[in-house]
Amino acid sequence: QLQLVESGGGLVQPGGSLRLSCAASGFTLDDYSIGWFRQAPGKERERVSCTSKSDGSRDYADSVKGRFTISRDHAKNTVYLQMNSLKPDDTGVYYCGARSRSGACRYYGPLGYDYWGQGTQVIVSS
Repeated sequence: QLQLVESGGGLVQPGGSLRLSCAASGFTLDDYSIGWFRQAPGKERERVSCTSKSDGSRDYADSVKGRFTISRDHAKNTVYLQMNSLKPDDTGVYYCGARSRSGACRYYGPLGYDYWGQGTQVIVSS
C-alpha cells in the first residue's frame, strides 16, 4: 500500500521554525517529484515548494523564498521542509504530494500529483 505521512506541525510563534517530514511507505520517494502544499481555511491548496525527481531541482513560492528549504533523505525515504522565520500567513494545513510523471515540478499544481498524505497543521501565532 502506497502511503505518505506528514509530521512535524504545531503551534509556533512568529519568527520561529519548524521542520516538516514527509515519510513514504510502499514506494521509493526518489522515483517521484515531491511537492509541499499548504491550505489555509477558505483558500485553495497552494504549492510552497517542490523538488523534481529528474534533476533534483527545487522550486519555491515567492512568499517562502529564503525562509523555507526542501530536502530529501534518501536513506530514510523522507522529504523535509525546513521552515524558518515563520509568519502568521504561513498558517495552514501542510500536505506533501508525490508525482510520478516526468516534468519539472514547478509546472504542476495539486492536480498534477498522484499521492497525498493526510496533512499536518501549522499555526503561527503569538
